[in-house]
Amino acid sequence: MLIALVLGLVNAFKKEPSKALIIGYAAFEGVFLGGISGIFERLYDGIVVQAVLATLCVFGVMLALFKFKGVRYGSKMKKFMFIAIGGYAIFSLINFGVAMFTGTGGARSMEVFGIPLGIVIGIVATVLAAMTLIMDFQMIEEGVKHKIPEKYSWMCAFSLMVTLVWLYIEILRLISYFRN
Repeated sequence: MLIALVLGLVNAFKKEPSKALIIGYAAFEGVFLGGISGIFERLYDGIVVQAVLATLCVFGVMLALFKFKGVRYGSKMKKFMFIAIGGYAIFSLINFGVAMFTGTGGARSMEVFGIPLGIVIGIVATVLAAMTLIMDFQMIEEGVKHKIPEKYSWMCAFSLMVTLVWLYIEILRLISYFRN
C-alpha cells in the first residue's frame, strides 16, 4: 500500500506522465487490493463480490449520466470537489492517527444522531468518489476532443484507475460496516 501510495503521489505531481510509474502503481495497488480484499472476504463471506458489483454499477451509472444526460462540471463544481476531497483526505489522515495512537476505532466508533459516524463518512466518501468519476470522464473526453498526445492518455487512465480503486475501497468499507 505504501509503495503504491508513493508511486501514485509521485506520478500525480509530475508534469509529464510516466508509463513506468503508472504500471508500477497498478502492480503494487493490485497486490494491495488483493490482500485487503482477502482480509475482508475472510471476515465477511461474499463481501468482495458485493463490493465489485457495486463498484461496477456505480461506474456504469455515472458513465451513463455523463454520456446521456450531459452531466458536466464547471469551474465552481471542480473547486468544490477539490476542497471536499482535500478535506476528506485530511480527515482520513487525522482519523487514522487517532485510531492508531488511541487504540480506538476513531470516527468509526462515534455516533451522530444514533448513526455510526463511520457509515455517514463512508457514504460521503463513496459519493465523492462517484462524483470524481465525472471529472475523470470529462478529462478523457476533453483529451480526445483536443487530440492530446498519447502519453497523456496514460494520465487519464491513471486518474480513472485511482478513482475506481478509491470507490471500491469505500464501498468495501461501507458494506463491512453494515455487515458488522
